[in-house]
Amino acid sequence: MFLLLFGITSVHLFAAVPDTLRLLVIGNSFSDNATQYLSKFAQERRHHLIIGRAELGGCSLKRHWGLVELAEKNPNDPKAKPYNNKSLKMILTEEKWDVVTLQQNSMNSGYVESYIPYAFELYQFIKTLQPEARVVLHQTWSYRSDSKDFSLITENDSAKTHNEMWEKSREAYHHVARMLNVKIIPVGDAFHKVSVDKKWAYKVDEKYEFSTSKYPQLPDQTHSLHRGYYWDKNEKLIFDSHHANEAGCYLGGLVWFSFLFDESPTKIKFVPDEIPVTFARYLKQVAKSVMKVENQQQLIH
Repeated sequence: MFLLLFGITSVHLFAAVPDTLRLLVIGNSFSDNATQYLSKFAQERRHHLIIGRAELGGCSLKRHWGLVELAEKNPNDPKAKPYNNKSLKMILTEEKWDVVTLQQNSMNSGYVESYIPYAFELYQFIKTLQPEARVVLHQTWSYRSDSKDFSLITENDSAKTHNEMWEKSREAYHHVARMLNVKIIPVGDAFHKVSVDKKWAYKVDEKYEFSTSKYPQLPDQTHSLHRGYYWDKNEKLIFDSHHANEAGCYLGGLVWFSFLFDESPTKIKFVPDEIPVTFARYLKQVAKSVMKVENQQQLIH
């Protein structure tokens, strides 16, 4: 775990400690992507934020819960302390956490049965140790439209398109959220909104010749929210259609910021150098619109 400390102001949504929001993120590389700029946004808006992390690459809810069970059987087992030599119980009890987030790993995100019973077990475990903490779900995103694979939607079947992956994962997250009576950080909805926008959606570069491409040539990936194609240190062309690039991390962070601090993401001035100002402005509006929809849905339910 590491701490990020910034200028102090009042946090009116979560009043356990009036001048500080203590956030524990339980997830994997997707939660790491989505919170990459969160501390930067909090600093800019003069919020005091502490972030704790229990993240493992590709980690599912089932694996997180399995590690809890392992630690309960033998707290001294090194395998039960994978989070920088700490167990989840150790992390949960070393701070008074205001908000704790959970998410499914992306490959299982569209398969609702994969959440059960692990989301429920983790929820109860968190509330036992931190009864005042607010548990929320981080809705992860679909892979890029030109991905070679998509998430499971049943035990033996996968989504065929990025739209189907978003639809099934959204259904799964909302089903679990209703069962637990918790709210959702709708990052997946924000990614999807961009992916279907006629003007701003990423479009495959049909002119790029992969068979004759040479370092450092890359296809046009304008407006992509995913890392996509890149050359590694050995000048090998790599394709990552899953993880967020700078724009995706920025959009995810805007949604998290708005959710946690109940502020419009359009107030954020910081824009990474890698993101065109006009695209960043659009992403702020997307984050604002999906948060508005999510808040309206919460009022209905």
